[in-house]
Amino acid sequence: MPETFDLRAVEKAVAGTEFARHLHHLASVPSTNDLALAVARAGGREGVWIADQQTAGRGRGSHRWHSTAGDGLYMTALIAPHIPMKSALNLSLITAIAVQSAIASTFGFRIPGEIDIRWPNDLILNGRKVGGILIDTASNPASPTEAATLRHAIIGIGINVNHLAFPPELEPIATSLRRELRDPVEDSTKCLRREPLAAAILLALSNELRAMATDNLQPATCNLSLYSTWITGKRVRVEARDNAAGYTGTTAGLNPSGFLLVAGDDGQIHTVLSGGLREP
Repeated sequence: MPETFDLRAVEKAVAGTEFARHLHHLASVPSTNDLALAVARAGGREGVWIADQQTAGRGRGSHRWHSTAGDGLYMTALIAPHIPMKSALNLSLITAIAVQSAIASTFGFRIPGEIDIRWPNDLILNGRKVGGILIDTASNPASPTEAATLRHAIIGIGINVNHLAFPPELEPIATSLRRELRDPVEDSTKCLRREPLAAAILLALSNELRAMATDNLQPATCNLSLYSTWITGKRVRVEARDNAAGYTGTTAGLNPSGFLLVAGDDGQIHTVLSGGLREP
């Protein structure tokens, strides 16, 4: 059985950040993102919800998120920084970098050789998916003097922490932090604590949000190969959405807005606005 989540330890670690005094822990919830969305629709603009289990967690598109009580870290942050919607397009990127940094610092995995970002919102550990990010945003309309701004963003993060096994359809493509540790836990019945990772993610995310607010992170000019091996020269299959046809090709960097470019086998340069990215 998983150990009781120590919310006070996380609260202490994030004191002084925008997340302080806004943390909530739940044993089980259908979806932390849906909970945050309900709060946002009621006028709330801040909060972090951490659950031991999600019964209706979801990934991008129609994908479901496999969740077992206590095995994963399921967390959603509701934020509302006053930034242009153009800047908000970078939220997936900065969240992925924050989570990657937190995993590396907490468990010692190398970036990007072991813990990699599959553009723009999957965390890959030793070739298998260990986590994912799902972001929903809402905007304030533009005015005669100001461009459209972010009303709120809902940042959902799911990390496989203690999973020792997965359903057969996920076993070839998924892994967990516990399974990939170089030095396995001596007591095979003892779970990894999730609190240090939760705190590290929130601290790293806070730093990235501050950098974004001052325009210090520009995806088109950053050396993103420091974080991801999927940006340039990677053979990929793009699984398109909304009944559009998928395609294969080679990644060719980012456009000025931070969207991935793929040189398709059809001779066209595609901009990946939606859909999943996989190895062929």
